[in-house]
Amino acid sequence: MILHKVKVYPSKIALPQREQLAWKIAEIASDNAKLNNDAIEMSINRIIDNASVAIASLNRNPVISAREMAKGHLRTNGSTLFGINSKIKCDAEWAAWANGTAVRELDFHDTFLAADYSHPGDNIPPILAVGQKLKKSGIDLLRGIITAYEVQVNLVKGICLHKHKIDHIAHLGPSVAAGIGSMLKLNTETIYQAVQQVLHVSISTRQSRKGAISSWKAYAPAHAGKLAIEAVDRAMRGEGAPSPIYEGEDSVIARILDGKKAKYYVPLPKKNEPKKAILETYTKEYSAEYQAQALIDIGKKLNKRIQDLKSIKKIDIYTSHHTHFVIGTGANDPQKMDPNASRETLDHSIMYIFAVALEDADWHHVKSYTKARANKKSTIKIWKSITTHEDKIWTKKYHHPDPKKKSFGARIVVTLNNGKKISEELERADAHPYGARPFKRKDYIKKFLTLTQNIISKKESDRFLKSVQNLKKLKKGNLDKLNIETSKKYLKNNNKKGIF
Repeated sequence: MILHKVKVYPSKIALPQREQLAWKIAEIASDNAKLNNDAIEMSINRIIDNASVAIASLNRNPVISAREMAKGHLRTNGSTLFGINSKIKCDAEWAAWANGTAVRELDFHDTFLAADYSHPGDNIPPILAVGQKLKKSGIDLLRGIITAYEVQVNLVKGICLHKHKIDHIAHLGPSVAAGIGSMLKLNTETIYQAVQQVLHVSISTRQSRKGAISSWKAYAPAHAGKLAIEAVDRAMRGEGAPSPIYEGEDSVIARILDGKKAKYYVPLPKKNEPKKAILETYTKEYSAEYQAQALIDIGKKLNKRIQDLKSIKKIDIYTSHHTHFVIGTGANDPQKMDPNASRETLDHSIMYIFAVALEDADWHHVKSYTKARANKKSTIKIWKSITTHEDKIWTKKYHHPDPKKKSFGARIVVTLNNGKKISEELERADAHPYGARPFKRKDYIKKFLTLTQNIISKKESDRFLKSVQNLKKLKKGNLDKLNIETSKKYLKNNNKKGIF
């Protein structure tokens, strides 16, 4: 790996292309690095994971709307839509939009956290859509996915967006563009222009994840993927982009991030070095913000230790800066304490999530978020008793450079009415790669079978799982086999009409 220094240069200094971060990203995307076998197998796991959560969300309103919009852009030689017969295709960018929204809706797929945040599985829908449209092979797709993960993970390690309240899809656009370029074996110049173009147009604020969180949280990554496809198409036609997009005098860094005196350090593999960053990422066992994963595990354990939950006086959660200020009481979002808040808001409220996990000793992607569940009086009592606190020790663990020591957990102290204190802590979720029971292929398949039960047939389930696990051997033009069809009767429609 090479640690690249990234800083702003005045316009009077013409920074050579080869010294620009976008070029360095494009260079590794266009190299001929051998694919790492473990990275290949993990990519397959994440395709299964994406399919699980996408199929489970097919009849949720944002996904229905996205699908209906995509169906307004049908194309004979196009890309497939989750849930619909593979013979029906639409424009690649609209397939990426619909499928990306389906993957993101439940907040239930993979994550990587470092200087910033990400759900790198968001890279897969747009890369797959382009792969289907252009009749690429399984190996082509794998190359693109592995590159995209490499780029996004390393941008997340080096550049913090959240500090400036910029949404993390600003790292996703460039990673998708790099992944598509890698899959299509485009030259460095073309990928370089595409990376710059999509970053330029995919900057948005974190209001999408603040206050009353709306369905845009699910659409935002799909939007970045759609923009990336369009950026690559434009670059392939020989068009340029704002440059240098990271280092320029009026660039993203200069005007939106740390400013003209900023210095960032972004790690990237050497040219032709195998890409393994996907192995540093982790999926979710539970449908909630990743920092909630370990706390759900703690809640389940404390349920067995506290005989009478009615005896709880207060609960203090000592955790990292991110958990406290983004999904804890440090966010100062009254919506996070509101039983009538949206599902999107509740899955970003550690107070709500911990209260339900403690009470139920379980977590369900649908049942745990119903209006009735959120309005249960005993739950509200526990919920309102919770306060989160930043503990610098946990913040330091959160930012530890060693993946084996990086922590996303907390220490929880429950104070009972009689003054007795019961505490429990956990460094990381049980399902984390370095947790008590790391997710393996069998766990991804179990998650798929659980989430797709009663939605797709056993025949369709078996067919998909066989195809995806044989991805390395899938020939050109066969990526449609990664689509999953449900019965026409299952899919709901949105009666509200739009432009398309």
